[in-house]
Amino acid sequence: MKKSLILLAAAFAMISCKEETTSTSGLKTAYIDTIELMNEYEELKDWESKGNIKKAEMERELTEEGRQLELDAASFQNEAKSKGMQWAELKYQELQKRQRDLGIKQESMYVQLQKEFGVQRDTIIIQMKDYIKEYAKKEGYDYVYGTGDAASILYGKEEYDITDVILKELNDRYKNGATKTEGTLEAKEEDPVAAE
Repeated sequence: MKKSLILLAAAFAMISCKEETTSTSGLKTAYIDTIELMNEYEELKDWESKGNIKKAEMERELTEEGRQLELDAASFQNEAKSKGMQWAELKYQELQKRQRDLGIKQESMYVQLQKEFGVQRDTIIIQMKDYIKEYAKKEGYDYVYGTGDAASILYGKEEYDITDVILKELNDRYKNGATKTEGTLEAKEEDPVAAE
């Protein structure tokens, strides 16, 4: 009796496995290396380059103001002896205020930079995701997985990797002006969407 139950269970398991295989074997799947996509997408690289340039300009301006403050502080130490205690106290308060103002300006610049380029980056990522959805529907994919930092797939045969195809098409669209996001910045600032 035990043998027949074991044989029946084994037969049932084989039938179940066979049915699952046939029901899912008709699915068309692919995956995209999301790290490569993010690193090689021209529009995203252009925006990050613009952000880095603007950040460098801001840092130069802050560095120059910081140097001037240091020079004024050094000059203050020399002049304090000759101009008296009252002058020294006023000048010291002025230098402290300038130092606080410089810190506030630095923080404000970085917040502005993050807001401007962070929103734009999120907009580009949303457009990339939308394009991948369109591409998957057009090509008849049932699933498109993403690999990368937050991988949702641990292995995939290279023949299922469509990263290069998506990357080429996205870059072609960008070069042809189909995905310029400069005009969408204001609209996205009103309703920012966090991208993954």
